[in-house]
Amino acid sequence: MKSLEDRLQAHGNPARMLYESQMGRYAFPIPSEFTHWMEEMRAWRESAALMDQSFHMTDLYVKGPDAIKLLSDLAVNSFATFGKDKAKQLVCVNHDGYVIGDAIVFGLEDDEVNVVGRPVLANWVQFFAETGGYDVTVTRDQRSLDDPDHRRLTYRYEVQGPHALDILDAVNEGGPLTTKFFNMGYITIAGHQARTLSHGMGGQQGLEIWGPVADGPAVKAALIEAGAEYGMRLVGSRAYAAAAAESGWVPSPLPAIYTGDQMKPYRDWLSAQSFEALASLGGSFVSDNVEDYYLTPWDLDYGRVVKFDHDFIGRDALEAMAEGPHRRKMTLVWHPDDVAAIFRGLMDHDGLAPKHMEMPAAHYAAHPYDKVSVGGTQVGVSITPAYSPGERAWISLAILNPEVAEIGTEVTVTWGEPDGGSSKPTVERHRQVEVRATVQPWPIHTGSRASYRSQT
Repeated sequence: MKSLEDRLQAHGNPARMLYESQMGRYAFPIPSEFTHWMEEMRAWRESAALMDQSFHMTDLYVKGPDAIKLLSDLAVNSFATFGKDKAKQLVCVNHDGYVIGDAIVFGLEDDEVNVVGRPVLANWVQFFAETGGYDVTVTRDQRSLDDPDHRRLTYRYEVQGPHALDILDAVNEGGPLTTKFFNMGYITIAGHQARTLSHGMGGQQGLEIWGPVADGPAVKAALIEAGAEYGMRLVGSRAYAAAAAESGWVPSPLPAIYTGDQMKPYRDWLSAQSFEALASLGGSFVSDNVEDYYLTPWDLDYGRVVKFDHDFIGRDALEAMAEGPHRRKMTLVWHPDDVAAIFRGLMDHDGLAPKHMEMPAAHYAAHPYDKVSVGGTQVGVSITPAYSPGERAWISLAILNPEVAEIGTEVTVTWGEPDGGSSKPTVERHRQVEVRATVQPWPIHTGSRASYRSQT
């Protein structure tokens, strides 16, 4: 098999292929813990945290006269005023208006951009760069998960938390820092100039910093030295995997590429070994129709960035969807008694135990989808369950029907897969259980909702 399309034809059903895929959840190839994951998670709320993002994301550099036009033709976002030192969340949909993925796009120059994120949008943009007749060149800096022997072009660190800017000011040897939300700037650390973006995985104030990979060790050492005064902690993969649930970002929408004749050329282009070909679906929501897993921009709260000031793939479909009704993204707070019963059930001697909940991030597939119900009727899906030390609660993000997407509504999450579980190696034999949950806003942290996007 050479392509994703070959793999799909061999399996027959995309949903079953993905549900039985042997890949586990999306991995972060850094140490699991530097101290204790609970203290590392507390750090981005209470002091400061240093996250090393140098290895798990794909960087796609697109350069040439048509670089901005290419993005504009693919993105639901407007690129009318985009250019050097600007950044935004890039959101792309298929021809029917369903989300392929999102990433961060950095304006390095007026004719050069860097698309950073999981491989999904890097692949989508690269496909059109190579086949769409655009006057651009592309350079792909592969994530370490796909090419562990490849030396990355850049390091990428994130410092965030209440004392993040104190630490960054302490190490900065250049001009004033640019700290307005989603604006880019510059910083000089240990004699090395780097670029910055005001953006945070944990929903707290701070900056993302990147520069030539050779500068990375000196920059990190300076940050660690300055951060010691403020109790800064390095964040390992266990804590990092739970950050999305706290910040309110859904990192794992299933890319809407597995069906449709218009998408077939792309499926022919994608390798049979690509992330999209090997990624796993998991959870209690199970359907033989892969399109039931597709999401719209409004499901993910990206309706606010959809702009009809330009032509782009999927525009007609989104215009037809725009009036709604739309599902809403919310946070679920899981009932502590029901969560405790899951752990108590691990010690039952009769029958199967419940699905184990790994701490702090309990999802076990690349695309986790758990069923959410009210009175036995499904009303949405739950994604990325995690324990939050700051909230002293198990939480998850959820995509909910509008009639239940109200603060305080009680719903039920089905935890675990049916029939004892799938064949995924990350799934032990288990039984399903029901967990009560209460609908809350996102991000779950009140301070983050009030101040994160207003950082100046």
